[in-house]
Amino acid sequence: MASLSTADDPSSSPTIFIPGEWEAAADTIADNSNTSPLPIALICGAKNCGKTTFSRYLLNVLLRRYKKVGYLDTDVGQPEFTTPGFLSLTVVDKLTEDLTIPCLKTPERCFFFGDTSSKRDPTSYLKYISALCDYYRKEYCSGTESSLKRGFPLVVNTPGWVKGAGYDILVDMLKYIAPSHVVKIDISSTKKNLPAGKFWLDDAADQEVDLIEICSAHQNSFNRPALVKKDAYLLRDLRMMAYFRQCFPSTLSVTTIKELANALASHPPYQVPISTIKIKHLYCQVPQAEVFYSLNATIVGLANSSDKAGTLPWCLGLGIVRGIDTSKGLLYIITPVPQTTLEKVDLLLQGFIEIPTCLLKVQGCMSPYMSANVSPAS
Repeated sequence: MASLSTADDPSSSPTIFIPGEWEAAADTIADNSNTSPLPIALICGAKNCGKTTFSRYLLNVLLRRYKKVGYLDTDVGQPEFTTPGFLSLTVVDKLTEDLTIPCLKTPERCFFFGDTSSKRDPTSYLKYISALCDYYRKEYCSGTESSLKRGFPLVVNTPGWVKGAGYDILVDMLKYIAPSHVVKIDISSTKKNLPAGKFWLDDAADQEVDLIEICSAHQNSFNRPALVKKDAYLLRDLRMMAYFRQCFPSTLSVTTIKELANALASHPPYQVPISTIKIKHLYCQVPQAEVFYSLNATIVGLANSSDKAGTLPWCLGLGIVRGIDTSKGLLYIITPVPQTTLEKVDLLLQGFIEIPTCLLKVQGCMSPYMSANVSPAS
């Protein structure tokens, strides 16, 4: 049975083959001799071309030259440092020992998109990415002395949906982020690749950008599409279970799906007064009388709204709505988010991110009904 942990284990790191042209591409970005002080590298290409592996490798190369590196993750289906459904900016300050294993990190800023594909709402998707990019530029490379002292490079990982509407979304993303380097990874199936050259720029565009085109290290990655699809679902479930595994101390033995389901079922949830929060369904309209029924036994984004008009709500983590007691005016939520952070939450966001089916199949566990023991939360 697969482990629930996603932590790096350097002692068991397999050997990863990094092609010479990958090494040269990463070195070109890190040396950054012909661009602005802080490189911004966007990685793009078709599904399973190696974007994530190259991004992890590039992070390591950059971290040997800079104390910190930013990672802007725009792949809501297979994110690097968060659970599925998030768009995030994470600050990385440690090398990745094993390039095959993702690890959960607390992002600097993130948005809960609530789905595993941008096709659900491309407008909001691009709006969230723009806000994260604006935050990075303002805080870390705005040109002011204080921000430049804190500044660091940025790596942007992108989804593998590069045809049709996915292509249009990628073009809009590239135009807004305006990276100093674009790494385009090609696979052997040429019809699945992005167009050659700086495809996102208009003829009249005057943008200084270094385009680096490299080949996938695994040229036959499209030979088994059914297996790839199955693995994507499995990886998403494992990532979600690893996230909620953080509800418990590392010393507690929780290594199997059954143990995690039992632990979550008996874990004292927070009590959250209904009067202190707002509820927003991202992709559907729910009659007021059905709102609490729709939330029960679901995963929600825990967000902090703002009184400023037009300001997007930052997300602080995920929670499982363990039960609802309308007579007492309380929601019961299981989350690894610490109570000091949970106190900032005033908005619950419900999308299409679901509790892993394998947890629900454990008999007697993860019932939508409240357990007896609860913990207070403000």
